[in-house]
Amino acid sequence: MNRQYLMRRVLIALPSLLGISIVLFTVLAMAPGDPFEELATNPNIPPEVRLALRAKFGLDDPIWSRYLHWLFAMLHGDWGFSFVSRVNVDTLILQRLPTTLIVIGSSQLLAILVALPIGVLAATRPYSLFDQIANTFAFVGFSLPPFFTGLLLILVFSVQLDWLPFVYRADINATGWQFYWEHIKQSIMPVMVLGLFQGASLVRYVRSSVLDVIRLDYVTTARSKGIGERKVITKHVVRNAMIPVVTLVALQMPIVFGGAIVTEQIFRVPGIGSLLISAMLANDTPVVMAVTFVFAALVVLCNLIADILYGWLDPRIAFR
Repeated sequence: MNRQYLMRRVLIALPSLLGISIVLFTVLAMAPGDPFEELATNPNIPPEVRLALRAKFGLDDPIWSRYLHWLFAMLHGDWGFSFVSRVNVDTLILQRLPTTLIVIGSSQLLAILVALPIGVLAATRPYSLFDQIANTFAFVGFSLPPFFTGLLLILVFSVQLDWLPFVYRADINATGWQFYWEHIKQSIMPVMVLGLFQGASLVRYVRSSVLDVIRLDYVTTARSKGIGERKVITKHVVRNAMIPVVTLVALQMPIVFGGAIVTEQIFRVPGIGSLLISAMLANDTPVVMAVTFVFAALVVLCNLIADILYGWLDPRIAFR
């Protein structure tokens, strides 16, 4: 891996995060609503107390001044204070971020493990019975929205069969292997909803990418040298076909996080997606800003990882 290529990717990611933070902060600052609206309508709280709080948090300062204050505070580890929960925003996020990362990471791993073998097999046997079945399930999979699939799984596996819990509980009263097994059981349906939705679209894309590569001249040359078909597919076809697939996975990350927000609401998963929804309903602007920025940072990070994978899959990219 070319070190200069990696440094260029990182230097591109940093201005992207800065631009995203400016847009997010400006939009939220111009949005209607007042986080201290309840204080204004509460007769037990004097008006001077509300004005003092607004002055303390700088809500009446210009937007550019408030943004600079937020940016420098965030760089020093101060992500703000939740008006509703009465705790620091970074504390709230750190409590919920691991759950979201586990669900999203597991779902993406499931999507890749399902899509890669099915897509490659479908491409090596085009228009066969297996290819037609795979395409049919792929069309059905990405045509159904996550909220519908989630409710369907709840009706089947929780209501009818009573196999899996449909409410995610963070306070499991168990120890040892039983503790981990209970966490795995309640994670199965959220992971399946997100993973199969993403895997369905990846199957089609993997199939198309492999079909494009498998017809190239160097693949025909490798076969003419007597190399086995399995080695030709795994060594010469799949690696080059993965470059556009990595692009698709990186570009789909905003959709994945959006689907995670919906899924967390359906299964009551205590992640940052459900935290974002509750903060928006309560007009808790510091929490909304921080959680949205975390989502944006995770998307930029995933694109940075995709750029690194480009350089590994095709070393020529790293030298351009």
